[in-house]
Amino acid sequence: MNSCLNELQAMQLRRLLETGLPLAARPYQRLAEQIGSVEEHVLQQIQRWQEEGLFRRVGLVLKHRALGFRANAMLVMDIPDAQVDEIGRRLGQAAGVNLCYQRPRRLPQWPYNLFCMVHGREREQVCQLIERLLADNGLSEVPHQLLFSTRAFKQCGGRFAPPLREVVNG
Repeated sequence: MNSCLNELQAMQLRRLLETGLPLAARPYQRLAEQIGSVEEHVLQQIQRWQEEGLFRRVGLVLKHRALGFRANAMLVMDIPDAQVDEIGRRLGQAAGVNLCYQRPRRLPQWPYNLFCMVHGREREQVCQLIERLLADNGLSEVPHQLLFSTRAFKQCGGRFAPPLREVVNG
């Protein structure tokens, strides 16, 4: 599928999408107006990007604190390297886990290599969920820590589009 957007319009669209959809009855039409195009071309470009694997889906970034989820914790674990892929996949599919990823250890100060983010309304609820998650996956004896957030400075979706000047100046 060929895009009806030129390179500059496509980059503008990508940058606009990274900031979120407009809250409008026809958000794609609004985006099209902002880049000097039409809704059909915007939808075609988005479909093309999805087919190319640029993204899996369009979704919401919820402000979980505004929804009452104020007990937010990162579970960090020291998982044997040979098991981290399997355990990471399992934990990533578990109810209550919003994010699960591997990072390199920073020995000797930081022995942890698997990270899971869990959100809850109450601290005790999160602690119980983590205990159950560890027990259900045979990880209760694995070295771990539970790090609760104390303050939020920023929350948004990923932003990866290069600055527009790079596209314009090429």
